[in-house]
Amino acid sequence: MGTIAYVDGRYVPHGRALVHVEDRGYQFADAVYEVIGIHRGRPVDEAEHLERLGRSLAAARIDWPVAEKALRIKIVEMIRRNRITSRGMVYIQISRGVAPRNHIFPPSCHPVLVMTAKALPSFDWSAACRGVAVITTADLRWRRCDIKSTSLIANVLARQDAHEAGAFEAWLVEGDVVTEGTASNAWIVTHDGLLRTHNADNAILNGITRRAVMHLAAEHGLSLREGAFTLSEAKAAAEAFLTSTTSMVKPVVRIDDAVIGDGAIGPLSRRLLAYYVEHVGEPGH
Repeated sequence: MGTIAYVDGRYVPHGRALVHVEDRGYQFADAVYEVIGIHRGRPVDEAEHLERLGRSLAAARIDWPVAEKALRIKIVEMIRRNRITSRGMVYIQISRGVAPRNHIFPPSCHPVLVMTAKALPSFDWSAACRGVAVITTADLRWRRCDIKSTSLIANVLARQDAHEAGAFEAWLVEGDVVTEGTASNAWIVTHDGLLRTHNADNAILNGITRRAVMHLAAEHGLSLREGAFTLSEAKAAAEAFLTSTTSMVKPVVRIDDAVIGDGAIGPLSRRLLAYYVEHVGEPGH
């Protein structure tokens, strides 16, 4: 983690970044968050991330703690103070505020803004192309996954199951439908070259990287269909990959015990990774 955090109006050393014990984000997960990627020292798709943050705040009925323009300035300052000149990320969390514990909204409290930032390893094309395994598990989350809430215990438990199974991620399944990963969106490529990913409804978080990849696919004339796909369709796919701010476009080469394709990154996944790398401004392969 970076050396400087931001807590409710102050930049403080990370080790002294504290919130009140009755912060509603701590007690109720009454908070929303965003993670913005940094490439070459600048935030990527910042406008889209802040637009989604605004939607999450509105859905949770939490006010902006500062104006959006002021938040943009604070993001740049976090990058500067933490000396992130290459690749990294900024974490933004906004809780409803501090008040005596009560499920009902407090009559008066101000939202609390917390930010941290950290550098990530430099982009490595070979590592990015390396395929990963995912496991599948039942989707036990609440019904408003489109809100980027800090209430992530179901995601945490599923991701821990994946870790203990030696997998990179867990894909969540409702009935026989793959919704998304614990911290990523799920994609498959059919044998006739059709890109498929779950439609953006309440069952998934409409990832910013997901949206960028959809735009890039359209820009390059690739066939895409938004809509649910089943676990059996995923296991029989020609290719699979996941998208997220930190993983970008990550090839999935095994789902549970099923090997996807020939067990390596597929040609369409490789193309989309290359398009996305160009989008964020990283050097190509």
